[in-house]
Amino acid sequence: MDLDEANAGGGAWWIERGEGPLVAAAIHNGHGLRPEVERLVALDEPARLREEDPFTEGWTTIAPTRIVGLRSRFEVDLNRPPERCVYLDPADAWGLDVWRQRPPEAVVARSRSIYDRFYEEVRRVLGELVSRHGRVVVLDLHSYNHRRAGPGAAAAPPAENPDLNLGTGSLDRERWKAVVDALVAAVSGFDYRGRRLDVRENVRFRGGCFSQWIHRTFPRQVCCLAIEVKKIFMDEWTGRPYAGELETMRDVLGAAAAAVADVL
Repeated sequence: MDLDEANAGGGAWWIERGEGPLVAAAIHNGHGLRPEVERLVALDEPARLREEDPFTEGWTTIAPTRIVGLRSRFEVDLNRPPERCVYLDPADAWGLDVWRQRPPEAVVARSRSIYDRFYEEVRRVLGELVSRHGRVVVLDLHSYNHRRAGPGAAAAPPAENPDLNLGTGSLDRERWKAVVDALVAAVSGFDYRGRRLDVRENVRFRGGCFSQWIHRTFPRQVCCLAIEVKKIFMDEWTGRPYAGELETMRDVLGAAAAAVADVL
């Protein structure tokens, strides 16, 4: 495997290139902030961590090529459109007051530059994989909160919050039907600590800017599946994973990746 230099985006991401047409991405995994951003951010670390996707980097081992974000989404959100990749208003960030004071334009510009360089690099890597394999699948790995009311409050209703939400909103579903069906079957059939997981499409999320951009840029060659895992594997208020469940979820996603690879 070829590990691209971690500072390709100023230490904002790393990409490990491997053999085969399967890619796993964890673009919201990051927690770090540039010093100039950290001085301006009003949120403490636990509040930031609660809205990030901790541990998703470990799940990217399910694919030979891996894309991992290192910076917090509160510095630059790689899954938002370019004009909204820096949260400037509470409405951009679940009503949170992100900043002690509005960041200067120069700070915002440097964050947006990271965003632009990231997408340039992803375009290059996916282009190389398409040239080599013809068809490529990206598993865009995320996690989401379901206990926003507080650590002691009831969880959000399961009817509206599946264990795994598969975002295919921008996908040519018919063209990639075999890939999607294989992934859903693999996850639905997995014995997750004595039960079956609830897997549904486009209930909470339809896929963000990352998958939309991939489908616009490689409309026939690349399928990006936005996988949002409900934080049933961790305590979203303390940030700690439950014993064994992080690894079990990785096995679930590994089975999904293997099923997709078989189709490809």
